Amino acid sequence: MELINGKELAKEIRTNLKRRVDELKKENIFPKLAVIMVGDDKASSVYVRNKSKACNEIGIEFEEYLKDANTTQEELISLIKELNERKDINGILLQSPIPKGLDIREAFNTIDYRKDVDGFNPINVGKLSIGEDSFVSCTPYGVVKMLEKYNIEVEGKRAVIIGRSNIVGKPLIQCLLNKNATVTVCHSRTKNIKEITKQADIIVAALGKAKFVTEDMVKDGAVVIDVGINRNEEGKLVGDVDFENVSKKASYITPVPGGVGPMTIAMLMNNVVKAAELQNNKL
Repeated sequence: MELINGKELAKEIRTNLKRRVDELKKENIFPKLAVIMVGDDKASSVYVRNKSKACNEIGIEFEEYLKDANTTQEELISLIKELNERKDINGILLQSPIPKGLDIREAFNTIDYRKDVDGFNPINVGKLSIGEDSFVSCTPYGVVKMLEKYNIEVEGKRAVIIGRSNIVGKPLIQCLLNKNATVTVCHSRTKNIKEITKQADIIVAALGKAKFVTEDMVKDGAVVIDVGINRNEEGKLVGDVDFENVSKKASYITPVPGGVGPMTIAMLMNNVVKAAELQNNKL
């Protein structure tokens, strides 16, 4: 069994991005990310802080818009439109979740697809599905980069994704299809999940249930990617995979923490730099 070290790979990607940012700065181009956070979700605050730290490390400028929970839909949309118009802002990210009563879909649809570094605008989703260059949602993009880095063959392999969220499951279907995998998606209504996962060469668990994937669901030599982040009774971070037992059968496996998590932020940074390059005709 080989451990897929997301932390190390993310570090390598960030070093490379810093070089690209330094090149842009020589031409008076200063990549900038605007992050909007509505309400005071604790987990979101931590994520935004991590994004700010990563930007700082790479040399990306960072602007934060903290709006209180009483912000109206009109105010949110008007802020996004304002950021769309600003030439100095290359990427716009709306941190989810947002308070109930606000329409996140309309907000994502309003973000200019050229600045949509989270890959949630329907134009980017559509481009991904027909295999055109687009901004890809950061977690699936991170998963693909891990498979590439470890030279894990995807073409012709049976990949099973557990979870069909718009943020991970659905874009990942397209990413793996574009690499010629045979993709099956399991979700809360799927019957006999174990029968399906046991045939998989690659399993991606992204459903948000601690230790859902057990040893008896995995065939020998499968590649197991764990996207889940859950806290157990002791408050310890655990994934959607029973790591201790599944790792005995897997050929490659990602740990939690230190697997997919750091890659998500690295790919966000990559999307911001790419946006700055595209907007300044550098690609």
